[in-house]
Amino acid sequence: MTSSQIPLAERLRPQTLDQLVGQQHLTGKGSMLRTAISQGTLPSMILWGPPGTGKTTIANIIAHTLQSPFYTLSAISSGVKEVREVIAEAREREKAILFIDEIHRFNKGQQDALLGAVEKGIVTLIGATTENPSFEVNSALLSRCQVYVLKPLDEEDLVTLLHHAIETDEILSKNQPVLKETAALIRISGGDARKLLNLLEIVCNVSGKGAVITDKMVMEIAQQRIALYDKSGEQHYDIISAFIKSMRGSDPNAAVYWLARMIEGGEDVKFIARRMVILASEDIGNANPNALLLANACFEAVNKIGYPEARIILSQCATYLASSPKSNASYKAIGEALAAVKQHGDLPVPLAIRNAPTTLMKNMDYGKGYQYSHDYDNNFSKQEYLPAELSGRKFYDPGKNAREEELRKFLRARWEEKYGY
Repeated sequence: MTSSQIPLAERLRPQTLDQLVGQQHLTGKGSMLRTAISQGTLPSMILWGPPGTGKTTIANIIAHTLQSPFYTLSAISSGVKEVREVIAEAREREKAILFIDEIHRFNKGQQDALLGAVEKGIVTLIGATTENPSFEVNSALLSRCQVYVLKPLDEEDLVTLLHHAIETDEILSKNQPVLKETAALIRISGGDARKLLNLLEIVCNVSGKGAVITDKMVMEIAQQRIALYDKSGEQHYDIISAFIKSMRGSDPNAAVYWLARMIEGGEDVKFIARRMVILASEDIGNANPNALLLANACFEAVNKIGYPEARIILSQCATYLASSPKSNASYKAIGEALAAVKQHGDLPVPLAIRNAPTTLMKNMDYGKGYQYSHDYDNNFSKQEYLPAELSGRKFYDPGKNAREEELRKFLRARWEEKYGY
């Protein structure tokens, strides 16, 4: 492959930590990771961060610096068989490094196949993930890895990358482009350095030698050349926003259309399902408590099924949520309660409802005067559970829908002054 056939981002991939832009908290002078590399005491690790922030680059730099046997697997295309083959080969070599991209996509069986090799030091694992490893990586494997969090590249980092590319890349510099504006390049790339550089390359190739790069030019070229759905770019956020707003707006037709856009773009099923779980509570809540149950069941199901069948489960859930009555009363209640906590600080718990496990506490009147609800009619005794400074305060105001009107009626019969007649 000639140099011109290699993408710009690959041509400019840093070979040393000093060449890496960003992540100074991990790779700067005196940092923990740099020290471990220089001392050759590298732990197994998980690199967690957004796309295009340097996870793969750091793995390559580590292997190059330590001169170690380096194996690469993609969790998308590799299974237990491929993992075991690499481990078998690594047994014959010293200090082998195994890099697994998108390790969060490995299932339990695949992760378990790694565990023994990591424990015995047959391989030093470097896993890369865009998802929280606490949720996506087995606890046994995670406990044997150091987690390093990569930060999104800021605008200054991205502009530095653009100028570095124009000034140092052998092919790009021949075009002698003039970088007049950068906002569109940065916005469309979504902070992903790899996409930023590849977009710059497309713009330079289309605009020709000596072109002055402006935001307008970038937008025009991007609309012609960039895919309609980029699951790690700006449109990722636009489309998930449209999906959520369609369900909130009770439009199942729009909801399933935006869902189809995400499915066609290869969006992670867990990301879609996770957002529906949030919506079920935030926007439907007690207007239809079954919405949260279905959304949670959807999340569990698509994790087991995967594409393409997961599209059916996602569609069922999305259309159900869109067709459910809406209420944000629970969402507003916790928001107001949090505001009260910030305003009033740590107010003392009323003595009557404090726990009194010791004699000393009882002598201090902990629990004195508490009225056990089940000893009273309708299993209710009117007593104040809030701190004195918030006495009588109402945080939860049931929404105007059939189910919450039942809750309002129940509360009104007990707390007349709060939910009055």
